[in-house]
Amino acid sequence: MSTTNGRGREETEEERADRQWSELLQELRVAQTGVQILFGFLLAVVFQPRFGDLSDVDRDIYVVTVVLGSATVAALIGPVTYHRLLTGRRMKPETVIWASRMTVLGLVLLFLTMCSTLLLIMRVALHNTFALWLVGGIALWFLACWFIFPVWALARGRSGPRTDESADAND
Repeated sequence: MSTTNGRGREETEEERADRQWSELLQELRVAQTGVQILFGFLLAVVFQPRFGDLSDVDRDIYVVTVVLGSATVAALIGPVTYHRLLTGRRMKPETVIWASRMTVLGLVLLFLTMCSTLLLIMRVALHNTFALWLVGGIALWFLACWFIFPVWALARGRSGPRTDESADAND
């Protein structure tokens, strides 16, 4: 049975889940590539000769950054595992919803990882409080680009209430 999702698209629940899953995979490919590069960089830092010269605060920032990076990798690769374990069980709509939630969590963790990474780099490079101001400004820019602008667009673009509550997983 075909239904519309409030914007004129006629598709069954399974077709919508398939489309949303394909869109989510494309988004994850972009995020995963960046996360893998960043995480590889973070893992290599500890083996650099200057690592021993870091202050205790900078080492603590490094440890927090690596833990955040690990959590980010888990959250952004998690949807793939979730899908793989549930494939063939007729749970695609539920899989899309949970994978979408994991992706949003991964993006929040990526934001924190990026801020922590920038803080460590700027502290080492600048050795002054300007590093905090610079990272704060960049953090605001990340927040704006990744979260504020999309939420603002969503708020401005609403044409009315949605009639299908399950459609919001990835539309």
